[in-house]
Amino acid sequence: MFKERRVDPDALLATIEKEGQGKLTVFLGAAAGVGKTYAMLEDAWERLSEGVDVVIGWVETHGRAETEALVRGLPVVPPRQMEYRGKEFQAMDLDALLARKPAIALVDELAHINIPGSRHARRYHDVQELLAAGINVYTTINIQHLETLNDVVAQITGVTVRETVPDRILEQNAQIQLIDLRPEELIQRLKDGKVYIPGQAEEARRMFFRTGNINALRELALRYTAKRVDRQLESYMRVHGIAGPWPTGEKILVCISASPFSAQLIRIGRRMAEGLQAEWMAVYVDTPRRFPVSEEEKDQLAKNLHLAEELGAETINLTGNDAAEELLELARKRNISQIILGKPLYSRLWELMHGSVVDKVIRMSDGMSVHVIPGNPKLLQKRQKVQQPAQEPTRNLSFFLTYLTLLLIVMALTLVASSLKEELGVVNIAMLYLLPVLLSAVRWGTRPSIATSIMAMIGFDFFVVPPTFSLTVADIRHVITFGIFLVVALFTSRLSTRLRQQVINSRRREARVSALYSLSKEIAAVAELEPVLESIVKKVAETIEGQVVLLLPDRDKKLELKASYITVENSFFNANEHAVADWVFSRGQKAGKGTETLSAAEGLYLPLRTDNEIRGVLGIRSGDPDTYFEPEQLRLLEAIAGTSSMAIARVKLAEQAREAQTLAESERLRSALFNSLSHDLRTPLASILGAVSGLLESDEVYTKEARRDLLQSIQQGALRMSRFVHNLLHMAKLEGGLVQPNKEWCDLQDIVGVAISSLEKSLGDRSVNIKINNDLPLVKVDFTLIEQVIVNLLDNALKYSESGTEITISALQNEKEIEITIANQGPKIPEEDMKRIFDKFYRLQSPRLVSGTGLGLAICKGFLEAHEGKIWAANRQGGGVEMIFTLPLENQPTVNDRLVYKGEL
Repeated sequence: MFKERRVDPDALLATIEKEGQGKLTVFLGAAAGVGKTYAMLEDAWERLSEGVDVVIGWVETHGRAETEALVRGLPVVPPRQMEYRGKEFQAMDLDALLARKPAIALVDELAHINIPGSRHARRYHDVQELLAAGINVYTTINIQHLETLNDVVAQITGVTVRETVPDRILEQNAQIQLIDLRPEELIQRLKDGKVYIPGQAEEARRMFFRTGNINALRELALRYTAKRVDRQLESYMRVHGIAGPWPTGEKILVCISASPFSAQLIRIGRRMAEGLQAEWMAVYVDTPRRFPVSEEEKDQLAKNLHLAEELGAETINLTGNDAAEELLELARKRNISQIILGKPLYSRLWELMHGSVVDKVIRMSDGMSVHVIPGNPKLLQKRQKVQQPAQEPTRNLSFFLTYLTLLLIVMALTLVASSLKEELGVVNIAMLYLLPVLLSAVRWGTRPSIATSIMAMIGFDFFVVPPTFSLTVADIRHVITFGIFLVVALFTSRLSTRLRQQVINSRRREARVSALYSLSKEIAAVAELEPVLESIVKKVAETIEGQVVLLLPDRDKKLELKASYITVENSFFNANEHAVADWVFSRGQKAGKGTETLSAAEGLYLPLRTDNEIRGVLGIRSGDPDTYFEPEQLRLLEAIAGTSSMAIARVKLAEQAREAQTLAESERLRSALFNSLSHDLRTPLASILGAVSGLLESDEVYTKEARRDLLQSIQQGALRMSRFVHNLLHMAKLEGGLVQPNKEWCDLQDIVGVAISSLEKSLGDRSVNIKINNDLPLVKVDFTLIEQVIVNLLDNALKYSESGTEITISALQNEKEIEITIANQGPKIPEEDMKRIFDKFYRLQSPRLVSGTGLGLAICKGFLEAHEGKIWAANRQGGGVEMIFTLPLENQPTVNDRLVYKGEL
């Protein structure tokens, strides 16, 4: 026995802390009984003695005394009890192991199939979850359990191993420790009862543990380990710049179908890709002649595609009329160097009639290497017999009714033809017999059409062609007619089958594209999250004809049901299903029905992923609970999930942008308030405090006129502070949507007069020229709000004009509105600032030291929009700026309303 030693534990732990991903150590053996578990436990004791936290997650001792002795003393996570078919079983407690989070977990038998109802169908999925949680894993496996060697092992031993592990599990930075034992020693251990109990040991020795088998398996294990060492050496040489003959980039294409033989081709392609360190892909060409019709063929094709994905291949589905041409076109586009095909089991006659894909690919390969792999007919037939279920009685009845219908049609036509033979003639009757042949070919396919042509030949020969009531043919030309029946049946049935399949393919592709297009169209322009979610669940439910749930995380990162399309009386979503969705959200992997993770769930759950973030979970339950989603449906659902996740991300990013804008506005308000407090409040407060201090002095210091000036200074400062506070309050009301105009009939001259009076002290030596006609109609407005508009515009005109200049207020009537203009003689406004001056906090750059918050014009705009009015600014030709706003005119009030306004009633 020998094994490759592991790296230093301290270095390993440091690597884990750095990378956050656990390391996998695999104890690989040629067969059971070579000492893999024993070696794993020995290594575990060494790590434990070095102070590493080691715990047993699951170890199978198989009753071996020496193995049980090593288990005693090691920390163990107790197994959990599971019930299956009325019996209690023990299973590894994955959740307890994750909660315990040791440095190293021992998990025996990597290829083991878990008890139905477990979180994962296979133990290697449990190991992957442990590794993702940053836990190191020690595990064991025999060489025959590697997926790519499954066919080779079956050929050597005659036993097909069902528990297999994809090779990628061992290739993702796993360390291999080969445990080897001579065949003689292994057989002796078997005889001594150290591998199996006596009854099983004898049968195993006779069927499997033969010297030739063991040596062949040892060679496979040694070659696999040596290949890993070679790859590690090449990687080391590349990293350190050591020159060497590096392999050129090879690309391998494996052609697969719905045949069970494709699994062998996939494994061969995987082994070849590994040996050449090449990229590889598995390609299925969907042609009318080779399209899988039965559910068994569809299921086998899905298994083949899944196997290729498990082994690391890129899977591609093509559609076309010629499989060879589609394969070669893809091979040229992707620069394929190696093509792997299976040798068909068809007869030579069949290939001459239908053509050979293999021969055509070889003829047109143009320098590409083509590998033709012969299948094992006996093994293939054995697998097909195992996989082919008995036909349902309803299907047999359908076939019987089809042929019975065709027989009745031919009999009816024969009855008509025999009675009208003299009137129609033999040639026309022969044409009539083509009708049921064409009908059967178009409606039911090849076999019914051939059967119909045979029935038509018999009816035509027996009842029409002389001598009648005899199958002999007097005229040799009628034999040609019979041949035409068969040829028409064959060609018409093939063409109709191909056309029907093309229609099915087109409809299927159209349904896929239309589902994605309609979903994208519905959610593209929607800015709110709830309508987007409703559109997603509705579209998915319509596509799969089932039930759909969509869950998104709350602020605490806990999933909540946000949208659903389910029937209340038959709802599938419960606490157990919610737990599956939680697992998908935390791991970012699909799970549920049809997967190998939590497969007992009723629904399939897909993560909504964008970049490296999981946005939510989409849960789908098919309308038929007993069926699984086909690979094509899964790809469509994954595409919908991708589109949905991007839509959700877009809406949330828009919400975040709005929040950021709100925060930015709040920050600008805060800055404006601080600036205003430091200037617009402090300046009048300083003048008020100074005046009050003077007034508190004795009466002898200031004369009566001086005391009056101080009081006026206090009044002006208070008015200035009042306007500032009012502006802040008005803006707060506008932002909160609290401005509701209390409209009443008003005279514009009265509003202007009150506004000028409130600014009388601020006008100083400026003159105000008012140009308002007395015959202007009344306006229905909120007096206080429009007064504030005029006050703000006048205050703005005062700030941006020189002392001694004139301010003009004019008003004129248009058809349905009154236009009011307030103009000053100050500097013009730059064109680039003309549209921004009514924005909140926006202030023009001016050489004058202008105080204010930048809210006055924004408040004017808000008040006028509440009155359905407009406001804009314009530069005057002779100099200065005009602020123009409009107020809508309504039907003028009655005489009583005017008297009420004037206070006379």
